[in-house]
Amino acid sequence: MPGTFEPLPGGGAAVALDDVEISIIRSLAVQLLELIGPGPAEDAPADPLAELFADGPTEPPSDPVLRRLFPDAYSDPEATPGPREAEERKAYSAEFRRYTENDLRAGKRENALAVIRSLDALSAAGDGGAVLKLSPEESRQWLGALNDLRLAIGSRLEITDEDDSDLLYRLPDEDPRKPMVMAYLWLGGLQETLVATLMP
Repeated sequence: MPGTFEPLPGGGAAVALDDVEISIIRSLAVQLLELIGPGPAEDAPADPLAELFADGPTEPPSDPVLRRLFPDAYSDPEATPGPREAEERKAYSAEFRRYTENDLRAGKRENALAVIRSLDALSAAGDGGAVLKLSPEESRQWLGALNDLRLAIGSRLEITDEDDSDLLYRLPDEDPRKPMVMAYLWLGGLQETLVATLMP
């Protein structure tokens, strides 16, 4: 089981993690939370109706990682639209972002927090690593967070397609990107085995 998720009877998944692995995943999840930004103020009055009609941003984020996590809904990088079509796509994307980005951010924030909470509970239970056991719902949250972490790291490494990730295997050890590449590949392995546990 080391380094790979395995299915649990009745649903969910388990993986053995050592202290270093726990520390790496937790640190990356905290960085992701910081990047996504804070949620609504905790002391703000809870008004579900106001939250429902709260407008989100209409412009894409300036940070390339956030642009990867929250892409334009109507963009097509391979198309070369005319000026009018480009304006229409921009307007549609802005409108879509306005009504969806706040919820998307909240979901990504919850997934990252679920990872941190489960790792904190695991660390409090013992030392030297342990077996992390996730319910089906926690497994889905972990899957979302692992995907977001890989998108964020991939964006920093400027990986745009599968050919780019193949080049990562051939990076020399002295390349300063090597630790980030190793994290990217390792998280990909975790993600792949977690997907397999959730398959019917």
